[in-house]
Amino acid sequence: MLDQAWALLAQGAGDRHSPWRTLNLATIAADGRPNVRTVVLRATARGPGTVRVHTDRRSEKARELAGDPRVMLHGYDPAGAVQLRLAGRARLHIGDAVAAAGWAASAAMSRACYRGAAPGSIVPAPPPAPDARGEGGADNFAVVEVTIETLEWLWLCAAGHRRARFDLAAGTGHWLAP
Repeated sequence: MLDQAWALLAQGAGDRHSPWRTLNLATIAADGRPNVRTVVLRATARGPGTVRVHTDRRSEKARELAGDPRVMLHGYDPAGAVQLRLAGRARLHIGDAVAAAGWAASAAMSRACYRGAAPGSIVPAPPPAPDARGEGGADNFAVVEVTIETLEWLWLCAAGHRRARFDLAAGTGHWLAP
């Protein structure tokens, strides 16, 4: 199950049509409430047990991660009936080599998203679509690298659900009641 989970995550990072391309990222808001949003999976590394997503450094997400790095990532593939839950700690990369590499690997259209108003800003009207031909935005770009502490795999099946939890730091895994 652990091998399958990492293979699915790797597929999501490399294939924009994969159901694992977008995951839900839950953070802890300043008032202690959970906050969840969808993010695009950009990279995985099984060896160190990390996944990476991108964000705008001006976003609420970045502020929340700076205040409390504990996160949960969640994904579900309805066709395969598999759910993954990844709990870990996030590290923001801003203006370092990891951020520079993430920026360099980003498509022009993705880069354009970092040139506009800060995410969540009040604007007088919906802004126009980003123009991929422009320059700038790198100063607002950040990479979120999550070191996974636990990974839960759940398979839903009429013949009997299966659920397992892996503690990556301890190198252990256990079956759980679904």
